[in-house]
Amino acid sequence: MLKSVLYVGVGSFIGGILRYLVSYFMKGVSTGSFPWATLTVNLTGAFVIGVVYALSARYSSISNDICLLLATGLCGGFTTFSAFANEGLQMLQNGSVGMFFVYALTSVFAGVAMVALGWLAVR
Repeated sequence: MLKSVLYVGVGSFIGGILRYLVSYFMKGVSTGSFPWATLTVNLTGAFVIGVVYALSARYSSISNDICLLLATGLCGGFTTFSAFANEGLQMLQNGSVGMFFVYALTSVFAGVAMVALGWLAVR
C-alpha cells in the first residue's frame, strides 16, 4: 500500500508542476476571460490518460504501479477539475452564461474525445 501511495504522490508532484508551467507559459496566449490554460491541461490530460490505459490494456508488462504513477498520479495532479468548476462558477456569477456553456461542453465532450484519441493513438 505504501508503495502505491508513493507512486501516486510522485506522479501528482510532477503533474502539479507541469500544470503550473502550462498556466505560466499560456498567460501571454490567453485572451479575454476564457480559461484556455485549464482547458488545455484538461484535454491534454485526457489524451495522456487514454494513452496510458490503452498501453496498459495492450501490454500486460505494464504494471499497476506504472498506471498509478502516470494515470492516477501524473494525470490527477496535472488536470484541474476543481479549477474548471471554479472558473465555471465565476463565469456564471459574472453573467457569462454562454461562455460557461461553451467551456463546459467543450471540456466534457472534447475531453472524452481526447481519451478516445489517446486509445486510438496506441492502436
